[in-house]
Amino acid sequence: MDKNILAINFGGIGDEIFFLPTLISLKKEFPNSKITLALEPRSKSVKDLTDIIDDLFLIDIKGKNKYIELLKLVFLARKGKFDIAISSGGNKFISILLWLTGIKERYGYDTGALSQKLLTKTVKLNKDQYACAMYHDLVKPLTNHKTELPEVNITPQPKRQNTILIHPGVSKMSVQKGCIKTIGPEVWAKTIDLLVQNGKHVILAGGPDDNECIETILKTINSKDSENFENYYGKTRSMKDLGELISSAEKFICSDSAPLHVAVALKTKTYVIFGPTDDKKLIPQSDDVVAIKASDNCPLKPCLWERRLTTCESLDCLKITAEDIAARVLN
Repeated sequence: MDKNILAINFGGIGDEIFFLPTLISLKKEFPNSKITLALEPRSKSVKDLTDIIDDLFLIDIKGKNKYIELLKLVFLARKGKFDIAISSGGNKFISILLWLTGIKERYGYDTGALSQKLLTKTVKLNKDQYACAMYHDLVKPLTNHKTELPEVNITPQPKRQNTILIHPGVSKMSVQKGCIKTIGPEVWAKTIDLLVQNGKHVILAGGPDDNECIETILKTINSKDSENFENYYGKTRSMKDLGELISSAEKFICSDSAPLHVAVALKTKTYVIFGPTDDKKLIPQSDDVVAIKASDNCPLKPCLWERRLTTCESLDCLKITAEDIAARVLN
């Protein structure tokens, strides 16, 4: 049966990749459906990664005109004549927003009596699980299909033997908000040197947000002129380009950031630096993905998003040495 579906999921590009299994299961249930995704403008590149999404509504809820943007969403939703609306988010306002769209079937998380009254069906918000599974719970009332991991529209490239790709960056927005989630560039530089010394071909990549970090790494490493080091910064022009590079690497080392989730979708062996965030919610239980964490015994860890909106000053959870990283990757 044809369905015109509106999905709403605000957040960064990583959140949109987490949301892909939800959309994929909907497409399996309704093969001839049209899926429109309402998301923040900063995350629109998710459409480059998938054929599941037919159209985008760009809603800048982080801008100065948040409520005008939400009214724009209501207008677009009414104009679009959708059959089904699903929305993530634990805010009680979500159920009112969906009700205002006038869409007949509305699905979201249970945020209390109002959501139970205004939505067709609510589901429990369970944050204590892998984020893909948390989002996928939204479509349990609609389908028995279960898509465990993100799937991306990237053609796997031939593996380059003995290569290790490193993407050290995180989004500039997270840093500006005071959310430090990765090791410093000096540690990344020493990690590169150790891997090169052990005969690995290391490729360094990054996006526009990573310029300062990459510059510091290039100033610090001793392997800059080695034939086993390749500076690929600036050569990937899109998330899809980066995905192709990730698929070609034998191993991938990164921070808790969007490239991690692309690597999960591509099933490339990935090593992830984790500090204040919860690896159990951000990576699947899989031998393909390894969390590298400090042995700091902080009683509050993981604290970011769970207990704090910014990271602490000591950052003991990110006191991870290059030797520790290299040992895990070379093992």
